[in-house]
Amino acid sequence: MRVAIAEDAVLLREGLSRLLGDEGFDVVGQCGDADELLLKVRSYPLDVVIVDVRLPPTHSDEGLRAALEIRKSHPSVGVLVLSQYVEVGLAMKLLADSAEGVGYLLKDRIGDVKDFLAAVRRVADGGSAVDPIIVSTLLSRRRSDDPLERLTPREREVLVLMAEGSSNQGIADRLVITVRAVEKYVSSIFGKLGLPSTGTESRRVLAVLAFLRA
Repeated sequence: MRVAIAEDAVLLREGLSRLLGDEGFDVVGQCGDADELLLKVRSYPLDVVIVDVRLPPTHSDEGLRAALEIRKSHPSVGVLVLSQYVEVGLAMKLLADSAEGVGYLLKDRIGDVKDFLAAVRRVADGGSAVDPIIVSTLLSRRRSDDPLERLTPREREVLVLMAEGSSNQGIADRLVITVRAVEKYVSSIFGKLGLPSTGTESRRVLAVLAFLRA
């Protein structure tokens, strides 16, 4: 699995490269800015890029804009964006068109190596990885006609895990319930939110996020 990293903090960039290399990833590029990352994407057949949302020269949204360009011009390349802070607006820009092959994680999430590596692989394979804090922030927003109020506490737990990108088996393991029970909760959630039931995990996440953005 071929990956390029764009991160201007040298120690973090080197650390990510070593971590991924030790896990069998082929790190073909370590970049300090967005232009260098875009050159790598044009030059190598990559599976996934990991990019800091804020890169030189202004450290505003260069990384995000590079991620959006990659999503547009190289849709087969997974994009995992890292952010130091909860920036829901930037996350929604990234997820505006599709949640397939895209992830948005807080840098603190890297500390959980197992979950971070799973997120990288999931995004590279066309799935999704949305930070739990981002999901919780979205869920905490209220609308005057909020259909989320119709969900039971357990359904809300399932919805959060589903939006993070967990499979039915993953949700079952986290909540210590059966896969069949998860399937029933998912079906109920889609029914209450008026969302179509679909056959892939990435489309489920897209549907949930599309609702939350509304």
